[in-house]
Amino acid sequence: RGSAHLSNNINAADSAMGVTEPEMDTSSTEGARDRGRNWGWMLSAIICLNILILGCAFVCGGTSSSVSINTSDLQIFILFLFLLTSIWMVYYTIYNSRTENAVFKDRHAGPIWLRAGLLLFGILSVIMDVFKIASYVGYLHCDPGVSSNVKVVFPVIQIVFVLVQTYFLWIHSRDCVQVQKNLSRCGLMLTLSTNLVLWIAEVTEESLHQTIFPHASTNCECSHSSCDIFKEAYYYLYPFNIEYSLFASAMAFVMWKNVGRVASHSNHHHVRFSLKDVFIGPILGILLLVAGIATFIEYEIDIKANSNEESHDAAVMMHFVMNIVTVTLMSVCTIIGSAIYKVDHREHISEKNPTRSLDVGLLVGASLGQFIISYFSIVAMVATGAKGYLNRLNLTWGILMVIQLGLQNFFIIEGLHREPFHEVEADTVVENQYVAESSKDGSKIEKVDLDNMPKPDVEARGHSLPAEHKHKLLWKRRVLREVSAFLLLGNILLWIMPAFGARPQFDHDSETQFYQSSMWSAIVNVGLPFGIFYRMHSVASLFEVYLNS
Repeated sequence: RGSAHLSNNINAADSAMGVTEPEMDTSSTEGARDRGRNWGWMLSAIICLNILILGCAFVCGGTSSSVSINTSDLQIFILFLFLLTSIWMVYYTIYNSRTENAVFKDRHAGPIWLRAGLLLFGILSVIMDVFKIASYVGYLHCDPGVSSNVKVVFPVIQIVFVLVQTYFLWIHSRDCVQVQKNLSRCGLMLTLSTNLVLWIAEVTEESLHQTIFPHASTNCECSHSSCDIFKEAYYYLYPFNIEYSLFASAMAFVMWKNVGRVASHSNHHHVRFSLKDVFIGPILGILLLVAGIATFIEYEIDIKANSNEESHDAAVMMHFVMNIVTVTLMSVCTIIGSAIYKVDHREHISEKNPTRSLDVGLLVGASLGQFIISYFSIVAMVATGAKGYLNRLNLTWGILMVIQLGLQNFFIIEGLHREPFHEVEADTVVENQYVAESSKDGSKIEKVDLDNMPKPDVEARGHSLPAEHKHKLLWKRRVLREVSAFLLLGNILLWIMPAFGARPQFDHDSETQFYQSSMWSAIVNVGLPFGIFYRMHSVASLFEVYLNS
């Protein structure tokens, strides 16, 4: 009996060791894999941080008159980043195209609106660089040194970089890289930091152009008569180049997050676009869009006409009123849509999706730009007593903008996390005749009246309802679509006005006097590009909410 116990213990120990050895091997393999992944993330983050800090040092040094750093020094540094990034993108494309199972595709990443926006802003950036080259060439004879040559070479190389990067991100934005992961992480962080350094330099140059030397003249004459036209044109295109850098940075960050990730093959509900039974939202939205564009054109004409102060103030007042009406209507619609979510019983999406989480992060993060401008404006108006009708309108616009941003963020995030409405075949209930038969003791089992039982919100869970019940649920879908369509068109209007040159923050000078010109210009030129990006991101997100509804 003792020997039996001994053998049992020995066998148990052997079996225990046999079980634990593979687990130890598996855990050690997973630990090594985690260490490799963490090492790659840390190294790539260090590369990005160092490039950004060095770029900021160059930019800050170039803006100071007491530091002997020229614009050409910053441009040489950025040209070096262009070269490294372009070489890596070409290598990535060639290597992964020749390697089997090098990447998996994430269907949520790189949506068409983001790639189309990148392509549009990339084209406009190339046009801006062409105008720069045409303008700079006219002044080459003034300073034949290295600085002028770098000034001409920079936009030429930037055109090549924009073309290579746009192709790279258009083709590979959905990649989940499975080979050379650490190298891919470092390359994508290099791409991200290059675009951020370029964005910082562009925002700084735009800020300096608007504040320190908006009408600076040179002693040297241009060699051709079109220099002033090209110069005005490329400064007009600067906001689009700034947006291009933000788009490219966002897409590179998505690819960086997806390195080593295997996308799940979950069921995907295909939804199609339809305007059936949706009238009020699109019609009101189109009317608002037309009215807003008309007032924006009138505002731009009056501001650029350099007319008397009364006409100038009337143009600013018209722009303020139009924006107040727009954000008020959008806020009311958003409240209605948010109330519908309270009676909408669709389940929340349980699938983990890093891309959707990033979309939400980008939405909230980009809205901070407009939040910053609005709050700084509110503080300035309250501190100065909001004297005069323009200051009161400005204060009202700032408060309503904060409210609208908060409500819209809630509406979009809630809509993106709801399961889409989709109709399938209705469930059929078949009566079991055996249930109605007598039991062994002779008693009858009572039939259940299925028709009178309470019914859950079947359509909200993805099933269609009988015709007599459909009208009770379709009104929720219709209201959500009406709200989404109106908000989509409203965000298009709020994107068009600042993207195409509306700057009431400078045309109305109360904040400029309160914060001083340089500080207020920095606030606006940092926050406004994020605000423009937010409106474009909102348009795409609202379109998805519309489809899911």
